[in-house]
Amino acid sequence: MNTKLKIGFFADGVWSHEALSLFLKDENLEVSFICPRYNAPDTYLQKEALNNCIDFLIDSNINNQIFKKKLSTYKCDLFVSMSFNQIFDKELINLPKLGIINCHASKLPFYRGRNILNWVLINDEKEFGITVHYVDKGVDTGDIILQKTFKISDHDNYKTLLELSFKECPLILYESVKLIIGNKVKRTPQSTISNIGSYCMRRKSGDELINWDSNARELFNFVRAITEPGPCAKSYVGNNLIKIVSCQIENSSNFVNVPHSHVAFVCEDYFIIKVKDGHLRINNWVCSIKLKIGDKIGL
Repeated sequence: MNTKLKIGFFADGVWSHEALSLFLKDENLEVSFICPRYNAPDTYLQKEALNNCIDFLIDSNINNQIFKKKLSTYKCDLFVSMSFNQIFDKELINLPKLGIINCHASKLPFYRGRNILNWVLINDEKEFGITVHYVDKGVDTGDIILQKTFKISDHDNYKTLLELSFKECPLILYESVKLIIGNKVKRTPQSTISNIGSYCMRRKSGDELINWDSNARELFNFVRAITEPGPCAKSYVGNNLIKIVSCQIENSSNFVNVPHSHVAFVCEDYFIIKVKDGHLRINNWVCSIKLKIGDKIGL
């Protein structure tokens, strides 16, 4: 392309900040407008829009005709979505001549939907992906432009995967835009990978409560999947809430013989709880009472 590629940026959050920086540094790109989430507009994006004389557009429904008409005046070549929370209708998808692309932190066509980084850990996956794809009428179903995968180890948790995504998502998104600029995109229909794929539901309040009927590996995965900056796994000791931040599977069995989901050992730095198929060592927790051997965890 001999002229700058004009993009409209629908964005929110840390992932979008570095992406915007990369776009602004590229002499072949022009950011025509930034559209944030409606309920809590990203203040960093708003500041950068002001500093770079970029229009900052906010609407509770981006698919209304008045807003679409406004967007059409920018004559963008491409719309780019990063952590945006509204669905684009068909008319809006067809507005820019090169369509709309989106960055999704999963290995599409698997793990479409919401709260992906939590779910891959809960499900004990050994890797997760980041995918940039074209937006179509489905949810995370459009043709893939670029996809990269990353290993998950037992040392990983929600925080480490989130930090990796914050770093990698902008780079992969920008690389995809560069492919579009160079007319080098090789579209991969998701149906060529799987006709079904998979979807994840959004996690809601109450999902953080621990099911002590799970085995040790399932409990370990659950705790690390929703640790800080998530809500953390929670349970009760009597009427007292306990928040479990981190844990590990305890291979030793040299503890007091107590029933399932009862405390088997306590010291200053950790405690051991008996679980379905062994023991779990709780390394970081918050509770208003001091635990003792024999305490039951859970209702």
